Amino acid sequence: MTTNDTSESDILFERAKSVIPGGIFGHYKYAVRPSGPKFFSRAEGAHFWDVDNNQYIDYMCAYGPMILGYNHPAVDEAARKQHAEGNTVSLAAPIMIDLAETLVDMVDAADWALFGKNGGDATTLAVMIARAATGREKIIKIDDGYHGVTAWMQAGTPGTTEADGVDVITLPWNDVDALESALTANPGKIACFISSPYDHPVMRDNTLPMDGYWAGVEALCRKHGIVLIIDEVRSGFRVDLAGANSAYGFTPDLVCFGKGLGNGYPISALVGNDALKSAADSVFFTGTQFFNAVPMAAAKATLEELKKIDAANTMTRLGTKLNEGLVNVASQHGYRLNATGIPAMPYYRLDGISFEAHTAWIDECVKRGAYFLFYHNHFLSTAHTDADIERTCNIASDAFAAMGSPDQYQE
Repeated sequence: MTTNDTSESDILFERAKSVIPGGIFGHYKYAVRPSGPKFFSRAEGAHFWDVDNNQYIDYMCAYGPMILGYNHPAVDEAARKQHAEGNTVSLAAPIMIDLAETLVDMVDAADWALFGKNGGDATTLAVMIARAATGREKIIKIDDGYHGVTAWMQAGTPGTTEADGVDVITLPWNDVDALESALTANPGKIACFISSPYDHPVMRDNTLPMDGYWAGVEALCRKHGIVLIIDEVRSGFRVDLAGANSAYGFTPDLVCFGKGLGNGYPISALVGNDALKSAADSVFFTGTQFFNAVPMAAAKATLEELKKIDAANTMTRLGTKLNEGLVNVASQHGYRLNATGIPAMPYYRLDGISFEAHTAWIDECVKRGAYFLFYHNHFLSTAHTDADIERTCNIASDAFAAMGSPDQYQE
């Protein structure tokens, strides 16, 4: 199998660096590899083509938003119809109500909904509402848990100060005792506990909740009057269409959605229970583009399509098949591949070899047309097919063959 030439991407990247800091900004810059694609030319279904016209089976799904496939006809038609009527206008559109009603009907924990553009809008608003409702300041989060780029989330990194994180307490995942100790040490000071439904840090195996973990967390939050926030920006609608908490057996106060909500149209949502409705109304948090009607129409169509095709179970089946296939292919070549997290959002790590060797295998897959990343969880969509997965396993096999024996990469 031939490998892809990306010379046009390289030319564009050099051009970009003269007018854009780093050439590519934000989280996309971490995916830039010397031999890899850097700019796309088009996308369709579960595939995209780079500017050199190389085709890729996309297992990043634009870092999650592409849940139904690129250029999904029902979603795009809903967006076009709304655009003809208006998008950003001096009044809100009725589609906002329709979308909120759809979310409230679909998500078990939702009595109301508010909308933004990015997942960080939803998580920031959630924390503000928790503080408004409780009159407290401190936040508890999980070590390496990611909830957006606000200063409280990344205190101490360039552009922030340590003071930005003074009210943030971090705890290990799956440790109810640690949460109880933190609450005991900070009586009447904790506004909220925020976490993803399962642990999916970058560059580390993903971990599901232990039996009883979420029941224990919920009980402690209720006992101490703490707002329980679940960040489903990444996992939303890939565990359970009613919310991951339905699968894991607990009830949060607030749930944050983004990424897959609009199948690529820029929108996020925060949903919550009636007890926090007044606090939500009291908080001022907005943006000029928050009321775009086109992404709301796209999101409503996305949710309706997800329900129609039993999307969460579809992605689980496809992800399970991909995991099993890749693990088997790795074994045939003498490698051990760990596949962790949920099947619809797998994280891959080659065990027992150096991280550099794992990265080299990812690069070999990308060169052959399977778009993986070396540091992030991946995503399945309903547009992926069994044929895509079979081809991906063949690509992975060729990539392992190009790597040679794993003995040379032992840690």
